[in-house]
Amino acid sequence: MTKRLFDIDPWVVRTSKLAVADKRLQESITSIGNGYMGMRGNFEEDYSGDTHQGTYLAGVWFPDKTRVGWWKNGYPNYFGKAINSPDFLSIPITVNGENVDLAKINYSDFNLSLNMKNGSLHRSFIGEFNTTKVKFEFDRFMSNVTQQLGLISVKATVLTGKAELILRPMINGAVHNEDANYDEMFWELKDHGEQSDQHYSLTMETKANPFGTPRFTVTEEMQNLITTDADYTRASEISELAVAEKISATLTANQSLTLLKQVAVVTSRDVPEAQQLAQTTAILQAAQQKTYAEHLAEQDQVWAERWEQSDVQIDGDPAAQQGIRFNILQLFMTYYGEDSRLNVGPKGFTGEKYGGATYWDTEAYIVPMYLAVTKPIVPRQLLEYRYNQLPGAFHNAQQQGLNGALYPMVTFDGIECHNEWEITFEEIHRNAAIAHAIYDYTDYTGDETYVLNQGIEVLVAISRFWADRVHYSQRAQKYMIHGVTGPNEYENNVNNNWYTNQMAVWVLKYTLEILNKVSSEKATELAVSQNEQSKWQDIIDHMYFPEDQELGIFVQNDGYLDKDLRPVSTLSPDERPINQHWSWDKILRSPFIKQADVLQGIYFLNDQFTLEEKKRNFDFYEPMTVHESSLSACIHSIIAAEIGEEDKAVNLYERTARLDLDNYNNDTDDGLHITSMSGSWLAIVQGFAGMRHHEGKLSFKLFCPQNWTNYQFKINFRGRLLAVKVGHENSKLTLLSGDNLELEVNGQSIVLKTDEDKVVTN
Repeated sequence: MTKRLFDIDPWVVRTSKLAVADKRLQESITSIGNGYMGMRGNFEEDYSGDTHQGTYLAGVWFPDKTRVGWWKNGYPNYFGKAINSPDFLSIPITVNGENVDLAKINYSDFNLSLNMKNGSLHRSFIGEFNTTKVKFEFDRFMSNVTQQLGLISVKATVLTGKAELILRPMINGAVHNEDANYDEMFWELKDHGEQSDQHYSLTMETKANPFGTPRFTVTEEMQNLITTDADYTRASEISELAVAEKISATLTANQSLTLLKQVAVVTSRDVPEAQQLAQTTAILQAAQQKTYAEHLAEQDQVWAERWEQSDVQIDGDPAAQQGIRFNILQLFMTYYGEDSRLNVGPKGFTGEKYGGATYWDTEAYIVPMYLAVTKPIVPRQLLEYRYNQLPGAFHNAQQQGLNGALYPMVTFDGIECHNEWEITFEEIHRNAAIAHAIYDYTDYTGDETYVLNQGIEVLVAISRFWADRVHYSQRAQKYMIHGVTGPNEYENNVNNNWYTNQMAVWVLKYTLEILNKVSSEKATELAVSQNEQSKWQDIIDHMYFPEDQELGIFVQNDGYLDKDLRPVSTLSPDERPINQHWSWDKILRSPFIKQADVLQGIYFLNDQFTLEEKKRNFDFYEPMTVHESSLSACIHSIIAAEIGEEDKAVNLYERTARLDLDNYNNDTDDGLHITSMSGSWLAIVQGFAGMRHHEGKLSFKLFCPQNWTNYQFKINFRGRLLAVKVGHENSKLTLLSGDNLELEVNGQSIVLKTDEDKVVTN
């Protein structure tokens, strides 16, 4: 764990130091977005030190040519990339002819803060230019009221001396991806220039590609509103790939100038190119009717409503409090269900690693949280996203010579676009997470309209894949699944991964269950014959699951127990994380586990296992787990809480809650781990509070960490809104709205009535 870059505060991520050596890490943590667009915490002015400049637009991507050593049949044709979009943040500044660059000038009173109440970013410092001192104050946010609008405010105040001040607010199309296989620029200029009323626009299009994926056209337009009591001039500056406005003023002591840069951004996902400029102009005309403060007040209202539903309040541990709020903020700045064509990228708007595409993380980790803290339409949009990409899943299976549907490990449009063979070919367990999310949504909300219509199509398609992917071992008289990679990506090409086999059987069972509920018309459309259903049942009845009776555990996969089994505690700190110090060969031969694998299955299918089985498997596998996946700590924390390992549960919660804030895995400099950020909420609500739902029944098993005074949260469940406050000796549950609710708390059945508190003993 590196030294903390930011102070502990319940609602603010702030620092008074520019972390020159960790500038990229600081940029990742101060990223902002609004679900439509976002950016890393780059500086508005020039910065010549090490930095990763990045601005990203939701749903805009490029099929980078795949780079592999030896081509294999079935490889994806391209590696999809979230692309660095035209930069609308930059505002180069000079004072008395000297470039304002914190890597070069003298400065003092540096402050940087991310306001978690509304997703706004503030920065200030005093720049020194010989005898002239100027205080600069920067504020920005991406509007949640008008998602195509970004607002950037810069105020310069002369403290001493005289300042010949020049600001050049610009839109710059000369951007590159750090994550690019061939270092190519992905954009081409279509048009740029000065429009009427001192508006400046830039239109660019993604370059042509040989893969037939859509090209995207983006138009960005800015207007610059000036407030000052000094005289100033304005002039346009148009270069090859950029538009800028030069704003010049002479300020003396106590004089100031404020620039409000308002930027409208639209893409061809929503607006045809011929209409884009008219659309951005209309957005800016409406935006200029309000001040920055008025726009921010509207932003405050949107976020107040979100926090009212989703906030987790922790009394007694400020670091834990800051961690959970930071994670919720970043999740909601990435995705809040406004567009069913979008999903939750693993880096969101904070970086380009992993291609920025959709992973199975969404179904496994995001859906369970969003079911409880957003309106049901939000997680349903995530299910619709996968349904709409079912044709791509059929294509992926066909590429492997298999029936049914194989959902991609990495995608933008449903087509697999990951170029590592052990992922593309073998990490097929992702199919089961898609199906489990359908179950999760249906059981939690009670809404069967999706599963009985679109959902059953997905389930049948996935079941047909599993039925074709298994093989029957005549020797063992069992069905098996060979040549896979389980959730533990530190083992590749294994046979009979317990998790994969378990989840394949579960999908077949669930599909058969739902088939018995669909209408006759739907059944006819699906055309699942009796012979096909009998084959699925035979697989269910005769699947092989590796187990060890002596140890009393489920074996991760064939051969795992033959490894040199030893705990992580035997590793030297100099070797951690092993994925940054060991060869891949050494990792694959080791017993060390990247993330929950067997325990992931126990988490998903929780009601199928006894407490003793959970404990034995946790006690065996967790000591060998290095937790080098951002998805690891939360699952282990939840199970640790369930089996009574409270200290371990809290320790692992701290890891997932502050994974990025404290840079646990030394890998946050290239972007935040967005899709694992739900893990801190899951660790509290499913872990410490023990929330479960099964067959439409809600239950809790509550405890409060020893170093906390109490914690509280709200969830919606089947049309009710429930508040839960957990202390050490007792807890309080309140039904804030909705019909009476019968549930189980700490093993006892209770009935909640509206506006009535129930106090239970822990």
